[in-house]
Amino acid sequence: METITYSHVQDLVQQLPPQCLPAAYEMLRELTDRGGTLQSQVDFMRLPLAQRRDILARQAEALKVEYAQSADQRADWQAGDFLDEGSTR
Repeated sequence: METITYSHVQDLVQQLPPQCLPAAYEMLRELTDRGGTLQSQVDFMRLPLAQRRDILARQAEALKVEYAQSADQRADWQAGDFLDEGSTR
């Protein structure tokens, strides 16, 4: 894997839709608050249970807002019938 630079991260952030920025900000803030020590899922699982719950609760709250904002878009692409194209008779 190539080395990730600040400009790589900035490029990705600039591609995010505005409604995703709060969630991205919270994730980055979480990493900086921890000194960048959460480098993998294993590191996360080694945290005390109360700390993991706190992190997940904050992330869930941020996603809840994003999910509510995208409800109309989701309803559009989720609407309609399911088709089984393999059983056309």
